[in-house]
Amino acid sequence: MVDQEYVEFLGIWNQIMFIGLDISVVIAISITLFHFIRMITIKDLKGKYDYINHNEIRLFWMTCLFLAIGLALFLNTLATETVQLAYFWFFVRLFITMCISLITGIIFNYTLKVYYPKWMERKLHKLRYKPRISPRSGNPMKLLSEEEDVHLDEGMQAEEEVFSVDYDVWVDEETGYTKIEKYSGNEHALQCPSCNYYTLKVDREEIITSPTLTDPGELMKHYRCSYCRHRTRKMFTVAKLAENESADQA
Repeated sequence: MVDQEYVEFLGIWNQIMFIGLDISVVIAISITLFHFIRMITIKDLKGKYDYINHNEIRLFWMTCLFLAIGLALFLNTLATETVQLAYFWFFVRLFITMCISLITGIIFNYTLKVYYPKWMERKLHKLRYKPRISPRSGNPMKLLSEEEDVHLDEGMQAEEEVFSVDYDVWVDEETGYTKIEKYSGNEHALQCPSCNYYTLKVDREEIITSPTLTDPGELMKHYRCSYCRHRTRKMFTVAKLAENESADQA
């Protein structure tokens, strides 16, 4: 039989574990509820896009982290009071539950960084190209193509030409109301040609040939996969300078 001192210690330990478990579950649920309520309350599609893009994976990871902590605390309440060498078994159980929770956390982290970006990109794509509603007429707005786009100033056009930023221009054809949305060209992960996961991102950029009034330039983008460490690069053509841009550089 286990001595009375260990039984009392185990009772206090289990109480602490259950309190920690309740706190961890409440925090995990609160983070998840906050995220979904925040998404529901953001009415602007671009605002919702930016919120999801910058916060969803991080908040999901925090939720999974507290769930893994809760799992560790729960496993530490599974005790047998009549086991011989009680304190030895207590520390063995503590070590095993920590290992199980660590493995669970690694699985969560792997899933969020490797598998989930593919689904998030689909969600973001849907939000980006969902027709905007004009606040003036209530009509769906039209997304202009690159050829139709005459609403960008010279600085915006220069950003698009070097592929650092992409602008979407939505127009209400009835009232002429225009909305310009800015998207970073380097934020999103692409599908890696080596591992096929959506974990390939721009690592750095370099201008190979500067554009001139008569000739286009060349921009090299270097990509790196955060999962398999695969590296690749791609060349982009930078549009020729306009005369006013050349004058500004001079």
